[in-house]
Amino acid sequence: MITRDELIAIGHFNKPHGVTGEISATLDVDFEVMKQLSCLVCDMEGIFVPFFIESSRPKSHETALLTIDGIDNEQEAAQLVNHDIFALKREYQHESEDMEADGYPLDFFIGYDLQDVDGTSIGEIADVDLSTENAIFVVNGENDRQLMIPANDELIVEFDLEEKVMVMDLPQGLLDLND
Repeated sequence: MITRDELIAIGHFNKPHGVTGEISATLDVDFEVMKQLSCLVCDMEGIFVPFFIESSRPKSHETALLTIDGIDNEQEAAQLVNHDIFALKREYQHESEDMEADGYPLDFFIGYDLQDVDGTSIGEIADVDLSTENAIFVVNGENDRQLMIPANDELIVEFDLEEKVMVMDLPQGLLDLND
């Protein structure tokens, strides 16, 4: 059984394209990266279901037209409309240079314990805010304190995929700015 913590969001399904089951999908990843995945995963009524790509073709820079194995008409494709598309973290490596930490997209680290280089736990990474020019980790700290930490590759010292820990070398006083 696939669980949410094994997945990373990579896009969403739009609307069916034609009557043969092809569906439009907006992707947050490069088309070639998506083609390397063994499957796409969707949350279907609380259960993460894998869907296998039969064929794919780019429609625009961010949109692809996909034919999913077992879906061969417009009504079946319509059941996927507006569903988020996930990839398995273990097989996914993002290739974007402006939004990565050693090849992983920043939202890959949601749920990780963020620590300072001195070993102090800062909190759990709860989200990534991409609404500003520079990406920001939204961290749930002690006493329900929400912290905003720059998600800058240069500040990330290391991360442990098994232990789900990220270590950052934060500038002195940065945490005080969140008060």
